[in-house]
This record gives sequence, structure tokens and C-alpha cells, in this order.
Amino acid sequence: MPAPATLARLHREIRACTRCVVAGYLPQAAPVLSGYADNRIMLIGQAPGAVEAVRRLPFQGRSRTVLMGWLIRAGFGSETQARRQIYLTSITKCFPGKGAGRGDRRPRRAEVDLCRSHLDRQLALIAPELLILVGGLSHERFLPGRPLDQLVGRLFDLSGREISGRGRVRPLLVPLPHPSGASRWLNKQENRRLLDRGLRRLRPIVRSLLDAQLVGA
Repeated sequence: MPAPATLARLHREIRACTRCVVAGYLPQAAPVLSGYADNRIMLIGQAPGAVEAVRRLPFQGRSRTVLMGWLIRAGFGSETQARRQIYLTSITKCFPGKGAGRGDRRPRRAEVDLCRSHLDRQLALIAPELLILVGGLSHERFLPGRPLDQLVGRLFDLSGREISGRGRVRPLLVPLPHPSGASRWLNKQENRRLLDRGLRRLRPIVRSLLDAQLVGA
């Protein structure tokens, strides 16, 4: 477990980052992240939205209700518990702005690359036992080249190999779809079944990690 002071220093450095502003991709920087030194679970999303950029906390916009509902189905007692026990971050740390349509702009590959070392340092410092991967950019980073229906409902190790989840593989990777209402993937019943399966498989893993945290407290 990292010292709280070490994590606080990393958070200060990330929040002070202006790489994408200097490179001309963003008009201003507003990095968003949230977590604690004792977290054993990390959730990695795609990028903050406009609401997150103002509040400077992850998952505050429209996707909040959906995602937190999923996490409660996966074994967390409440949103409060989920936010305390999960280190919440994303592939890129700043709101990328609006795209050509009505939705948020997908971060450019160059922006992902500029932010990569921040996530690398977060992973090295937290050393999570469970990685919950939410959305396409997160899947591309850890489990590239696979369609969503070959990811959701399954468990993987860090090398990308599918596993049963019964062993002691750590970190364990659990992909989930993006909770945004803009995604139509969950409109299909067979995809909703895959999500249900993924959340059921998450539940005993989450409970085991939460129980171990209580014992170690």
C-alpha cells in the first residue's frame, strides 16, 4: 500500500499537468481523478465529461446513475462505498470538449499518449488487484483488438488471456461497456445478458476484496 503522502504528491503532479494545452489540443487543463492509498480496486474510464471538469470528480454526469447502479449490482453497498473503495481514474484526465455532433469528443491518440505516463504511475503506485475497464479507450489500452461482445461478461489477466477467475490471478481485468446513454450496444438483449453475466462474476471478487480490506483495517 502506498503512503498517503506519496499518492497525494502524485495527484498534485497530475492536477498541475498542462501537456495537452502546450501541445494545442485543449484550451485549458482540468485533470480529474479520485482515490485513496488503500484502494485495491481501480476503475479506468475513457475521459471526464463537462460536469466532471467543473466538479473535478469522476463520474458526475449523466453516466453516473447507470455506472453506480452497475457497481451496486456488482457487490458495493452504495455509491458512497463504491467511491471510497474504488480508485477512479481514466485514460485521459481532462475533458476533451465536444465533438462534431452532440456528444463529447473522443480523445486523440496523441492525447492518450501524453497522458499515458500518468496512468502508468497510478497503476504502479496503487498496484490494484482488480481493474474494472469502462469504455473503448480503456479496452484498447489493456485488451486491444477485440469487439465488445468478446470482452463483456469475461475475465482476463494482464496479458489479455481469458481466465476463469477462480485462481489468484492479480490484477484481474473486468471489462464493462460505457454507461453513457449515447451507446446503443446495450439496446440488444443479448448484450444486456453479457453485462448481467459480467456483474455477477464481479460480485464474489468485489466481496472478497472488501472483506479482506475490513480484516486488514
